[in-house]
Amino acid sequence: QVQLVESGGGLVQPGGSLRLSCAASGIPISIYVMGWYRQAPGKQRELVATITSEGVTNYADSLKGRFTISRDNAKNTVYLQMNGLKVEDTAVYYCNAHLWGTTIMYWGQGTQVTVSS
Repeated sequence: QVQLVESGGGLVQPGGSLRLSCAASGIPISIYVMGWYRQAPGKQRELVATITSEGVTNYADSLKGRFTISRDNAKNTVYLQMNGLKVEDTAVYYCNAHLWGTTIMYWGQGTQVTVSS
């Protein structure tokens, strides 16, 4: 059974930082494209960042420079470091695993990030 379990979300003030973690089980993330997506209330789910098995990263243009995605294949975990958080970053953040070239894809259950003073 494949599971992606996100953690690290919470309430943070504007300008603060959070690090999200996504621990995978049942699949070796080393061969998957791992990603973070987010969904704010009333909005569609959107890409935050992805990282390939070779470590190539891709970010939403609006988030470049503030967010950093990384992976630790030995721990089967992917991370999202978020700095300089803004109120508009408030959303549920989802972890995604995609086996490139196939339709095989898994989602985590999401973790809430709330940026508020």
